[in-house]
Amino acid sequence: MRHVTDKDIEQMASGEFHPDTRMVTRDVRQQLKLGQLIPQTTPPVPRETTIDLHHHTIEMAWDRINAVATSGVRRAIIITGASGVLHQLFPQWMTESTLAPLIYSWAPVNNGSFRVQFMRHPHKPKE
Repeated sequence: MRHVTDKDIEQMASGEFHPDTRMVTRDVRQQLKLGQLIPQTTPPVPRETTIDLHHHTIEMAWDRINAVATSGVRRAIIITGASGVLHQLFPQWMTESTLAPLIYSWAPVNNGSFRVQFMRHPHKPKE
């Protein structure tokens, strides 16, 4: 990188100074290694998660459970609440819906939550 000289200062004061930004940009990019491609890393999928479905509509809860079931997560605690529509629908979703083939097992943990184990996805490496 070039040092500023007295002549550069005089040119700056008179308005005639035009810095070579291409050289500066090239030096900065090289120092920051921006010329190299940095591979994008995807965050690892957690093995377990907890989903709290309080204040969710039926559609929101369905979408959330589907997203987790297809994400590669192996186990989840799903909190539906002790009463209400979601608590009543959950067993039906696990056994009779399009989610059923993705479910390895499920069981109630307590009166308001369920433990679910999801199937391994064929395109995912086995653990």
